[in-house]
This record gives sequence, structure tokens and C-alpha cells, in this order.
Amino acid sequence: MTPAPAPLEPDRDEGIRIVVTGKGGVGKTTISAALARLLAREGRRTLAVDADAQLNLAAALGMPRDVAETLVPLSHHHDYIAEKTGARPGDGFAPLMRLNPDVDDVVSRFGQRAPDGVRFLAMGTLSGAGGGCLCPENTLLAETVRAIGLREGETIVLDTQAGVEHFGRAIARGFGHAVVVTDPTYSGIGVALAAARLARDLGIPGVHLAVNRVRIPDDRRRVRADIEARADGIVFDSWTWLPYDEAVLAAEPSVETLLADPRMPFLVAVRALATTLTNDRTEAAS
Repeated sequence: MTPAPAPLEPDRDEGIRIVVTGKGGVGKTTISAALARLLAREGRRTLAVDADAQLNLAAALGMPRDVAETLVPLSHHHDYIAEKTGARPGDGFAPLMRLNPDVDDVVSRFGQRAPDGVRFLAMGTLSGAGGGCLCPENTLLAETVRAIGLREGETIVLDTQAGVEHFGRAIARGFGHAVVVTDPTYSGIGVALAAARLARDLGIPGVHLAVNRVRIPDDRRRVRADIEARADGIVFDSWTWLPYDEAVLAAEPSVETLLADPRMPFLVAVRALATTLTNDRTEAAS
């Protein structure tokens, strides 16, 4: 059994806010889970938040399947949404709906314990993301992201669907890093560049590229050439290359067995990404 890490010294207990995004199927949830577990093993108070519609992060973190498969996302807790916003989802327009609900208790009420002491929150995603809906569930979730981004002394890993525009300025106000995940495919790179552009437009200070499932040296050359041709001014603060590894597929859906061997190439690459993020002193806008 892996011993519990020693707590960080007070002067090292600095919160890091990371939003992970990219095209569906490129491995961002696996990377999010491995990042969260590794950061927690460093002694950081870590909160992993699932804002992807597929809600696979709990299983990836290694939570028991009977727990992970029955979790209800925050977006479906209608009583809580009504309590906080003054409006119940599905009831139509509410002229007195609170647009800045107090959600400071959201983690204590709905957070779950995951391995290595990671705290987990199944948040769900916005209805009609990007559509400008002022429905109560969207208002609640956007405010939850804002509140999470302002939690002091805590490292946050937010796994979201492609693009970060869904939560808009809520992410920009608290998150210092966007990890944009792609694989070496043309479509994956296209989504990654769009997500990176959105992150820059929102003012997220650090935008990092993680290229997953790299099989051969020529993959790196093709990815670099494709990004150079289509980047249109987008510059990444760091590049991380994650090798294709059959062990990752064999471990699915959990990263538990991957963490058992610190020499595993995929895990070495994720650890390098974690080091890059923790050593980058860019600050989120206040």
C-alpha cells in the first residue's frame, strides 16, 4: 500500500487551477485523473471536478464502480438548484432568479472521497452550452465553477468537454492553466487549436498542449507541422508528449494500475506535465 504523503509546508500549499479540455476520445479524462492523483500524492489538497457530459472521471480516478455509476451530477440536483437560485429547472423563466447564488457549500454537500485523498465533485455540464441560456441549472453551474476557482490552498483539476467557452468568464477569473489534449490526428489538433484560442481569449494565463498516443517519432513531426500551419498565432506555453501505451487501454477505466509502476512511460509523461504546471507561476486574473 502506498503510504500517505506528508502534508505540504504552509508556504508551499499554493492552489493551482487546471482546466483540461480537448476533443472527445483523446484521453483527457485519463490524463485528468492521473494528474489529480499525482498532485494529491505530492501532498496537495486536490479537488477533481467532472464537467464533461460523459461523467467518466469518477471511474478514472479509481472510485468503486458501484459508486461511480450511481453518482448524480450537480446539474440534476434540482432541489439544491432551486434553493440557491430561487428557480427550479424546467419551470420556465423566473424573473427573481438569483444570478449570483451562494455555492460555497457545494463541495461539502456533494463532494465524494476518491483514492489518495482526492476530493471529487460530479458537476455535469451546461444545458445548450454556449447558447446564452439563463436557466437556473446553467446559472448554478457557472457560479460553481467561479467559486471553485477561488478556493484557497487547493489544487483544482477540472475535466471539461471540448472548448472552455461554456463557462466563459467564470473559468477566466480563477483558472491559471488550460491543458489542451489532442492525439496526432487532424481533427484532434483542430479542436485543440480552437480550445487554445478560446482559452487565450478568456485570459487564461497558461495554455499547455498535451499530445497523447504518440506512437512513432514521425507523429511529433506531423503534429508540429500541422500546428504550425494552422495555429494562426496561437502559442503554447509548454508541450508534453504522452506515448501510446497498451497498458493504458488495459487499465481502463481506472488509472489505479498505472500508478503502481512509476516507471511507466505514460505516467512519466503525466508527471512531467504536473511538474510543468506546478512550476509555472502564471496567475489567473482576479
